[in-house]
Amino acid sequence: MENTDLVQVTGVLLAAGAGTRLGRGPKALLPHTGRPLVEIIADNLLAGGCHEVVVVLGAEAQAVSAGANLKPYRTLVNHKWPSGMGSSYLIGDAAANADDHILVALVDQPGLTVRTVSRLLVSHRPGRITSAAYAAPDNLGMLRRGHPMVIDVRLRPAVASTVVGDAGARSFLRQKPWLVDLIDCSDESTGEDVDTVEQMRRLL
Repeated sequence: MENTDLVQVTGVLLAAGAGTRLGRGPKALLPHTGRPLVEIIADNLLAGGCHEVVVVLGAEAQAVSAGANLKPYRTLVNHKWPSGMGSSYLIGDAAANADDHILVALVDQPGLTVRTVSRLLVSHRPGRITSAAYAAPDNLGMLRRGHPMVIDVRLRPAVASTVVGDAGARSFLRQKPWLVDLIDCSDESTGEDVDTVEQMRRLL
């Protein structure tokens, strides 16, 4: 089904975390196929159809800016990054054009592909949230909601009003699950984050 929604989409890449558990510095600079994760994922958001990408840095922001080519993108620094992902979300949301949908992505998902981004944008319906979903390893046939996700311009203020701490948009999604469309992206990725050394070795 063709998407007739002509609203543009700003990609918001949340890349502020320190990656303390990995002991390798900021997750944004984790190497993947010879380049920093933050650079690869920002490139994929743009190539997938976002007309602009806002990258929200935090921990060791200067080192990340120096270690990755982010010149094509708008970079912002969240000085309150230790408070959790929510503060980065709000900075990215505020920076995006008020007339755009936003596509929210996490820097620690090396499986995020151009095709995943494109699939979400094509599938998005007005007034909805469109979320990548992945096969649950312990639930045959079931999908679990993940990232990235497209938040409709009409819903951005309502979502932002619920964002606190490290939860991001989770509170809104739990309150109004009927507004969320799950798009199966299991053929592109497991949807896993890189949170442990074991995951880093397996996914990077």
